[in-house]
Amino acid sequence: MPPSPPRAWQRMLSGRRLNLLDPSPLDIELSDIAHGLARVARWNGQTIGDYAYSVAQHSLLVMEIAAASGPKLDASGRLYALLHDAPEYVMGDIISPFKTAMGGNYKEVENRLLGAIHMRFSLAPSPPPALKRALKRADRQAAYFEAVELAGFDRDEAARIFVAPRIAGFDIDGFDELMRPWPTGQAHMRYLAALEANISA
Repeated sequence: MPPSPPRAWQRMLSGRRLNLLDPSPLDIELSDIAHGLARVARWNGQTIGDYAYSVAQHSLLVMEIAAASGPKLDASGRLYALLHDAPEYVMGDIISPFKTAMGGNYKEVENRLLGAIHMRFSLAPSPPPALKRALKRADRQAAYFEAVELAGFDRDEAARIFVAPRIAGFDIDGFDELMRPWPTGQAHMRYLAALEANISA
């Protein structure tokens, strides 16, 4: 008989113990997600400013880009946008080339955790296909803006690697503020407030 796989438990500040390999929606807490994502740096911390640009702040940017780019997002669409990188609250933000190099197991674990997070907040495990495509576009456009404004890329280089935005920054609610890295506490509270507003909507 083959040995059982090791349990990959992560103790959270809420007191929950989350099994990363077999996550239960019951072990996922809003406060843990906000706490973790506000402390995970985009671009491995290689951004300008006094503070790291957090995954929490990036998630708010993606939500605003998606809302400005296409059909009006309802509360569930906004939640999917806010949670699109939520597994990083325990897995960290690994840049795309490394994810590709690590292969399928990493993505499988990440997708299983994301599905459990969605279920915890009464969403289907995966967004509808049209919304999934829209959020992917918004995510890549957010990466373009971050690359140019924060990570030292020129516009041509960023356009080759990511997606040149279909809209201008001034068409995105709060764009200038969203492009200034926030202190951890501010990122935590603003992300948490956005989640709570759309959960209760």
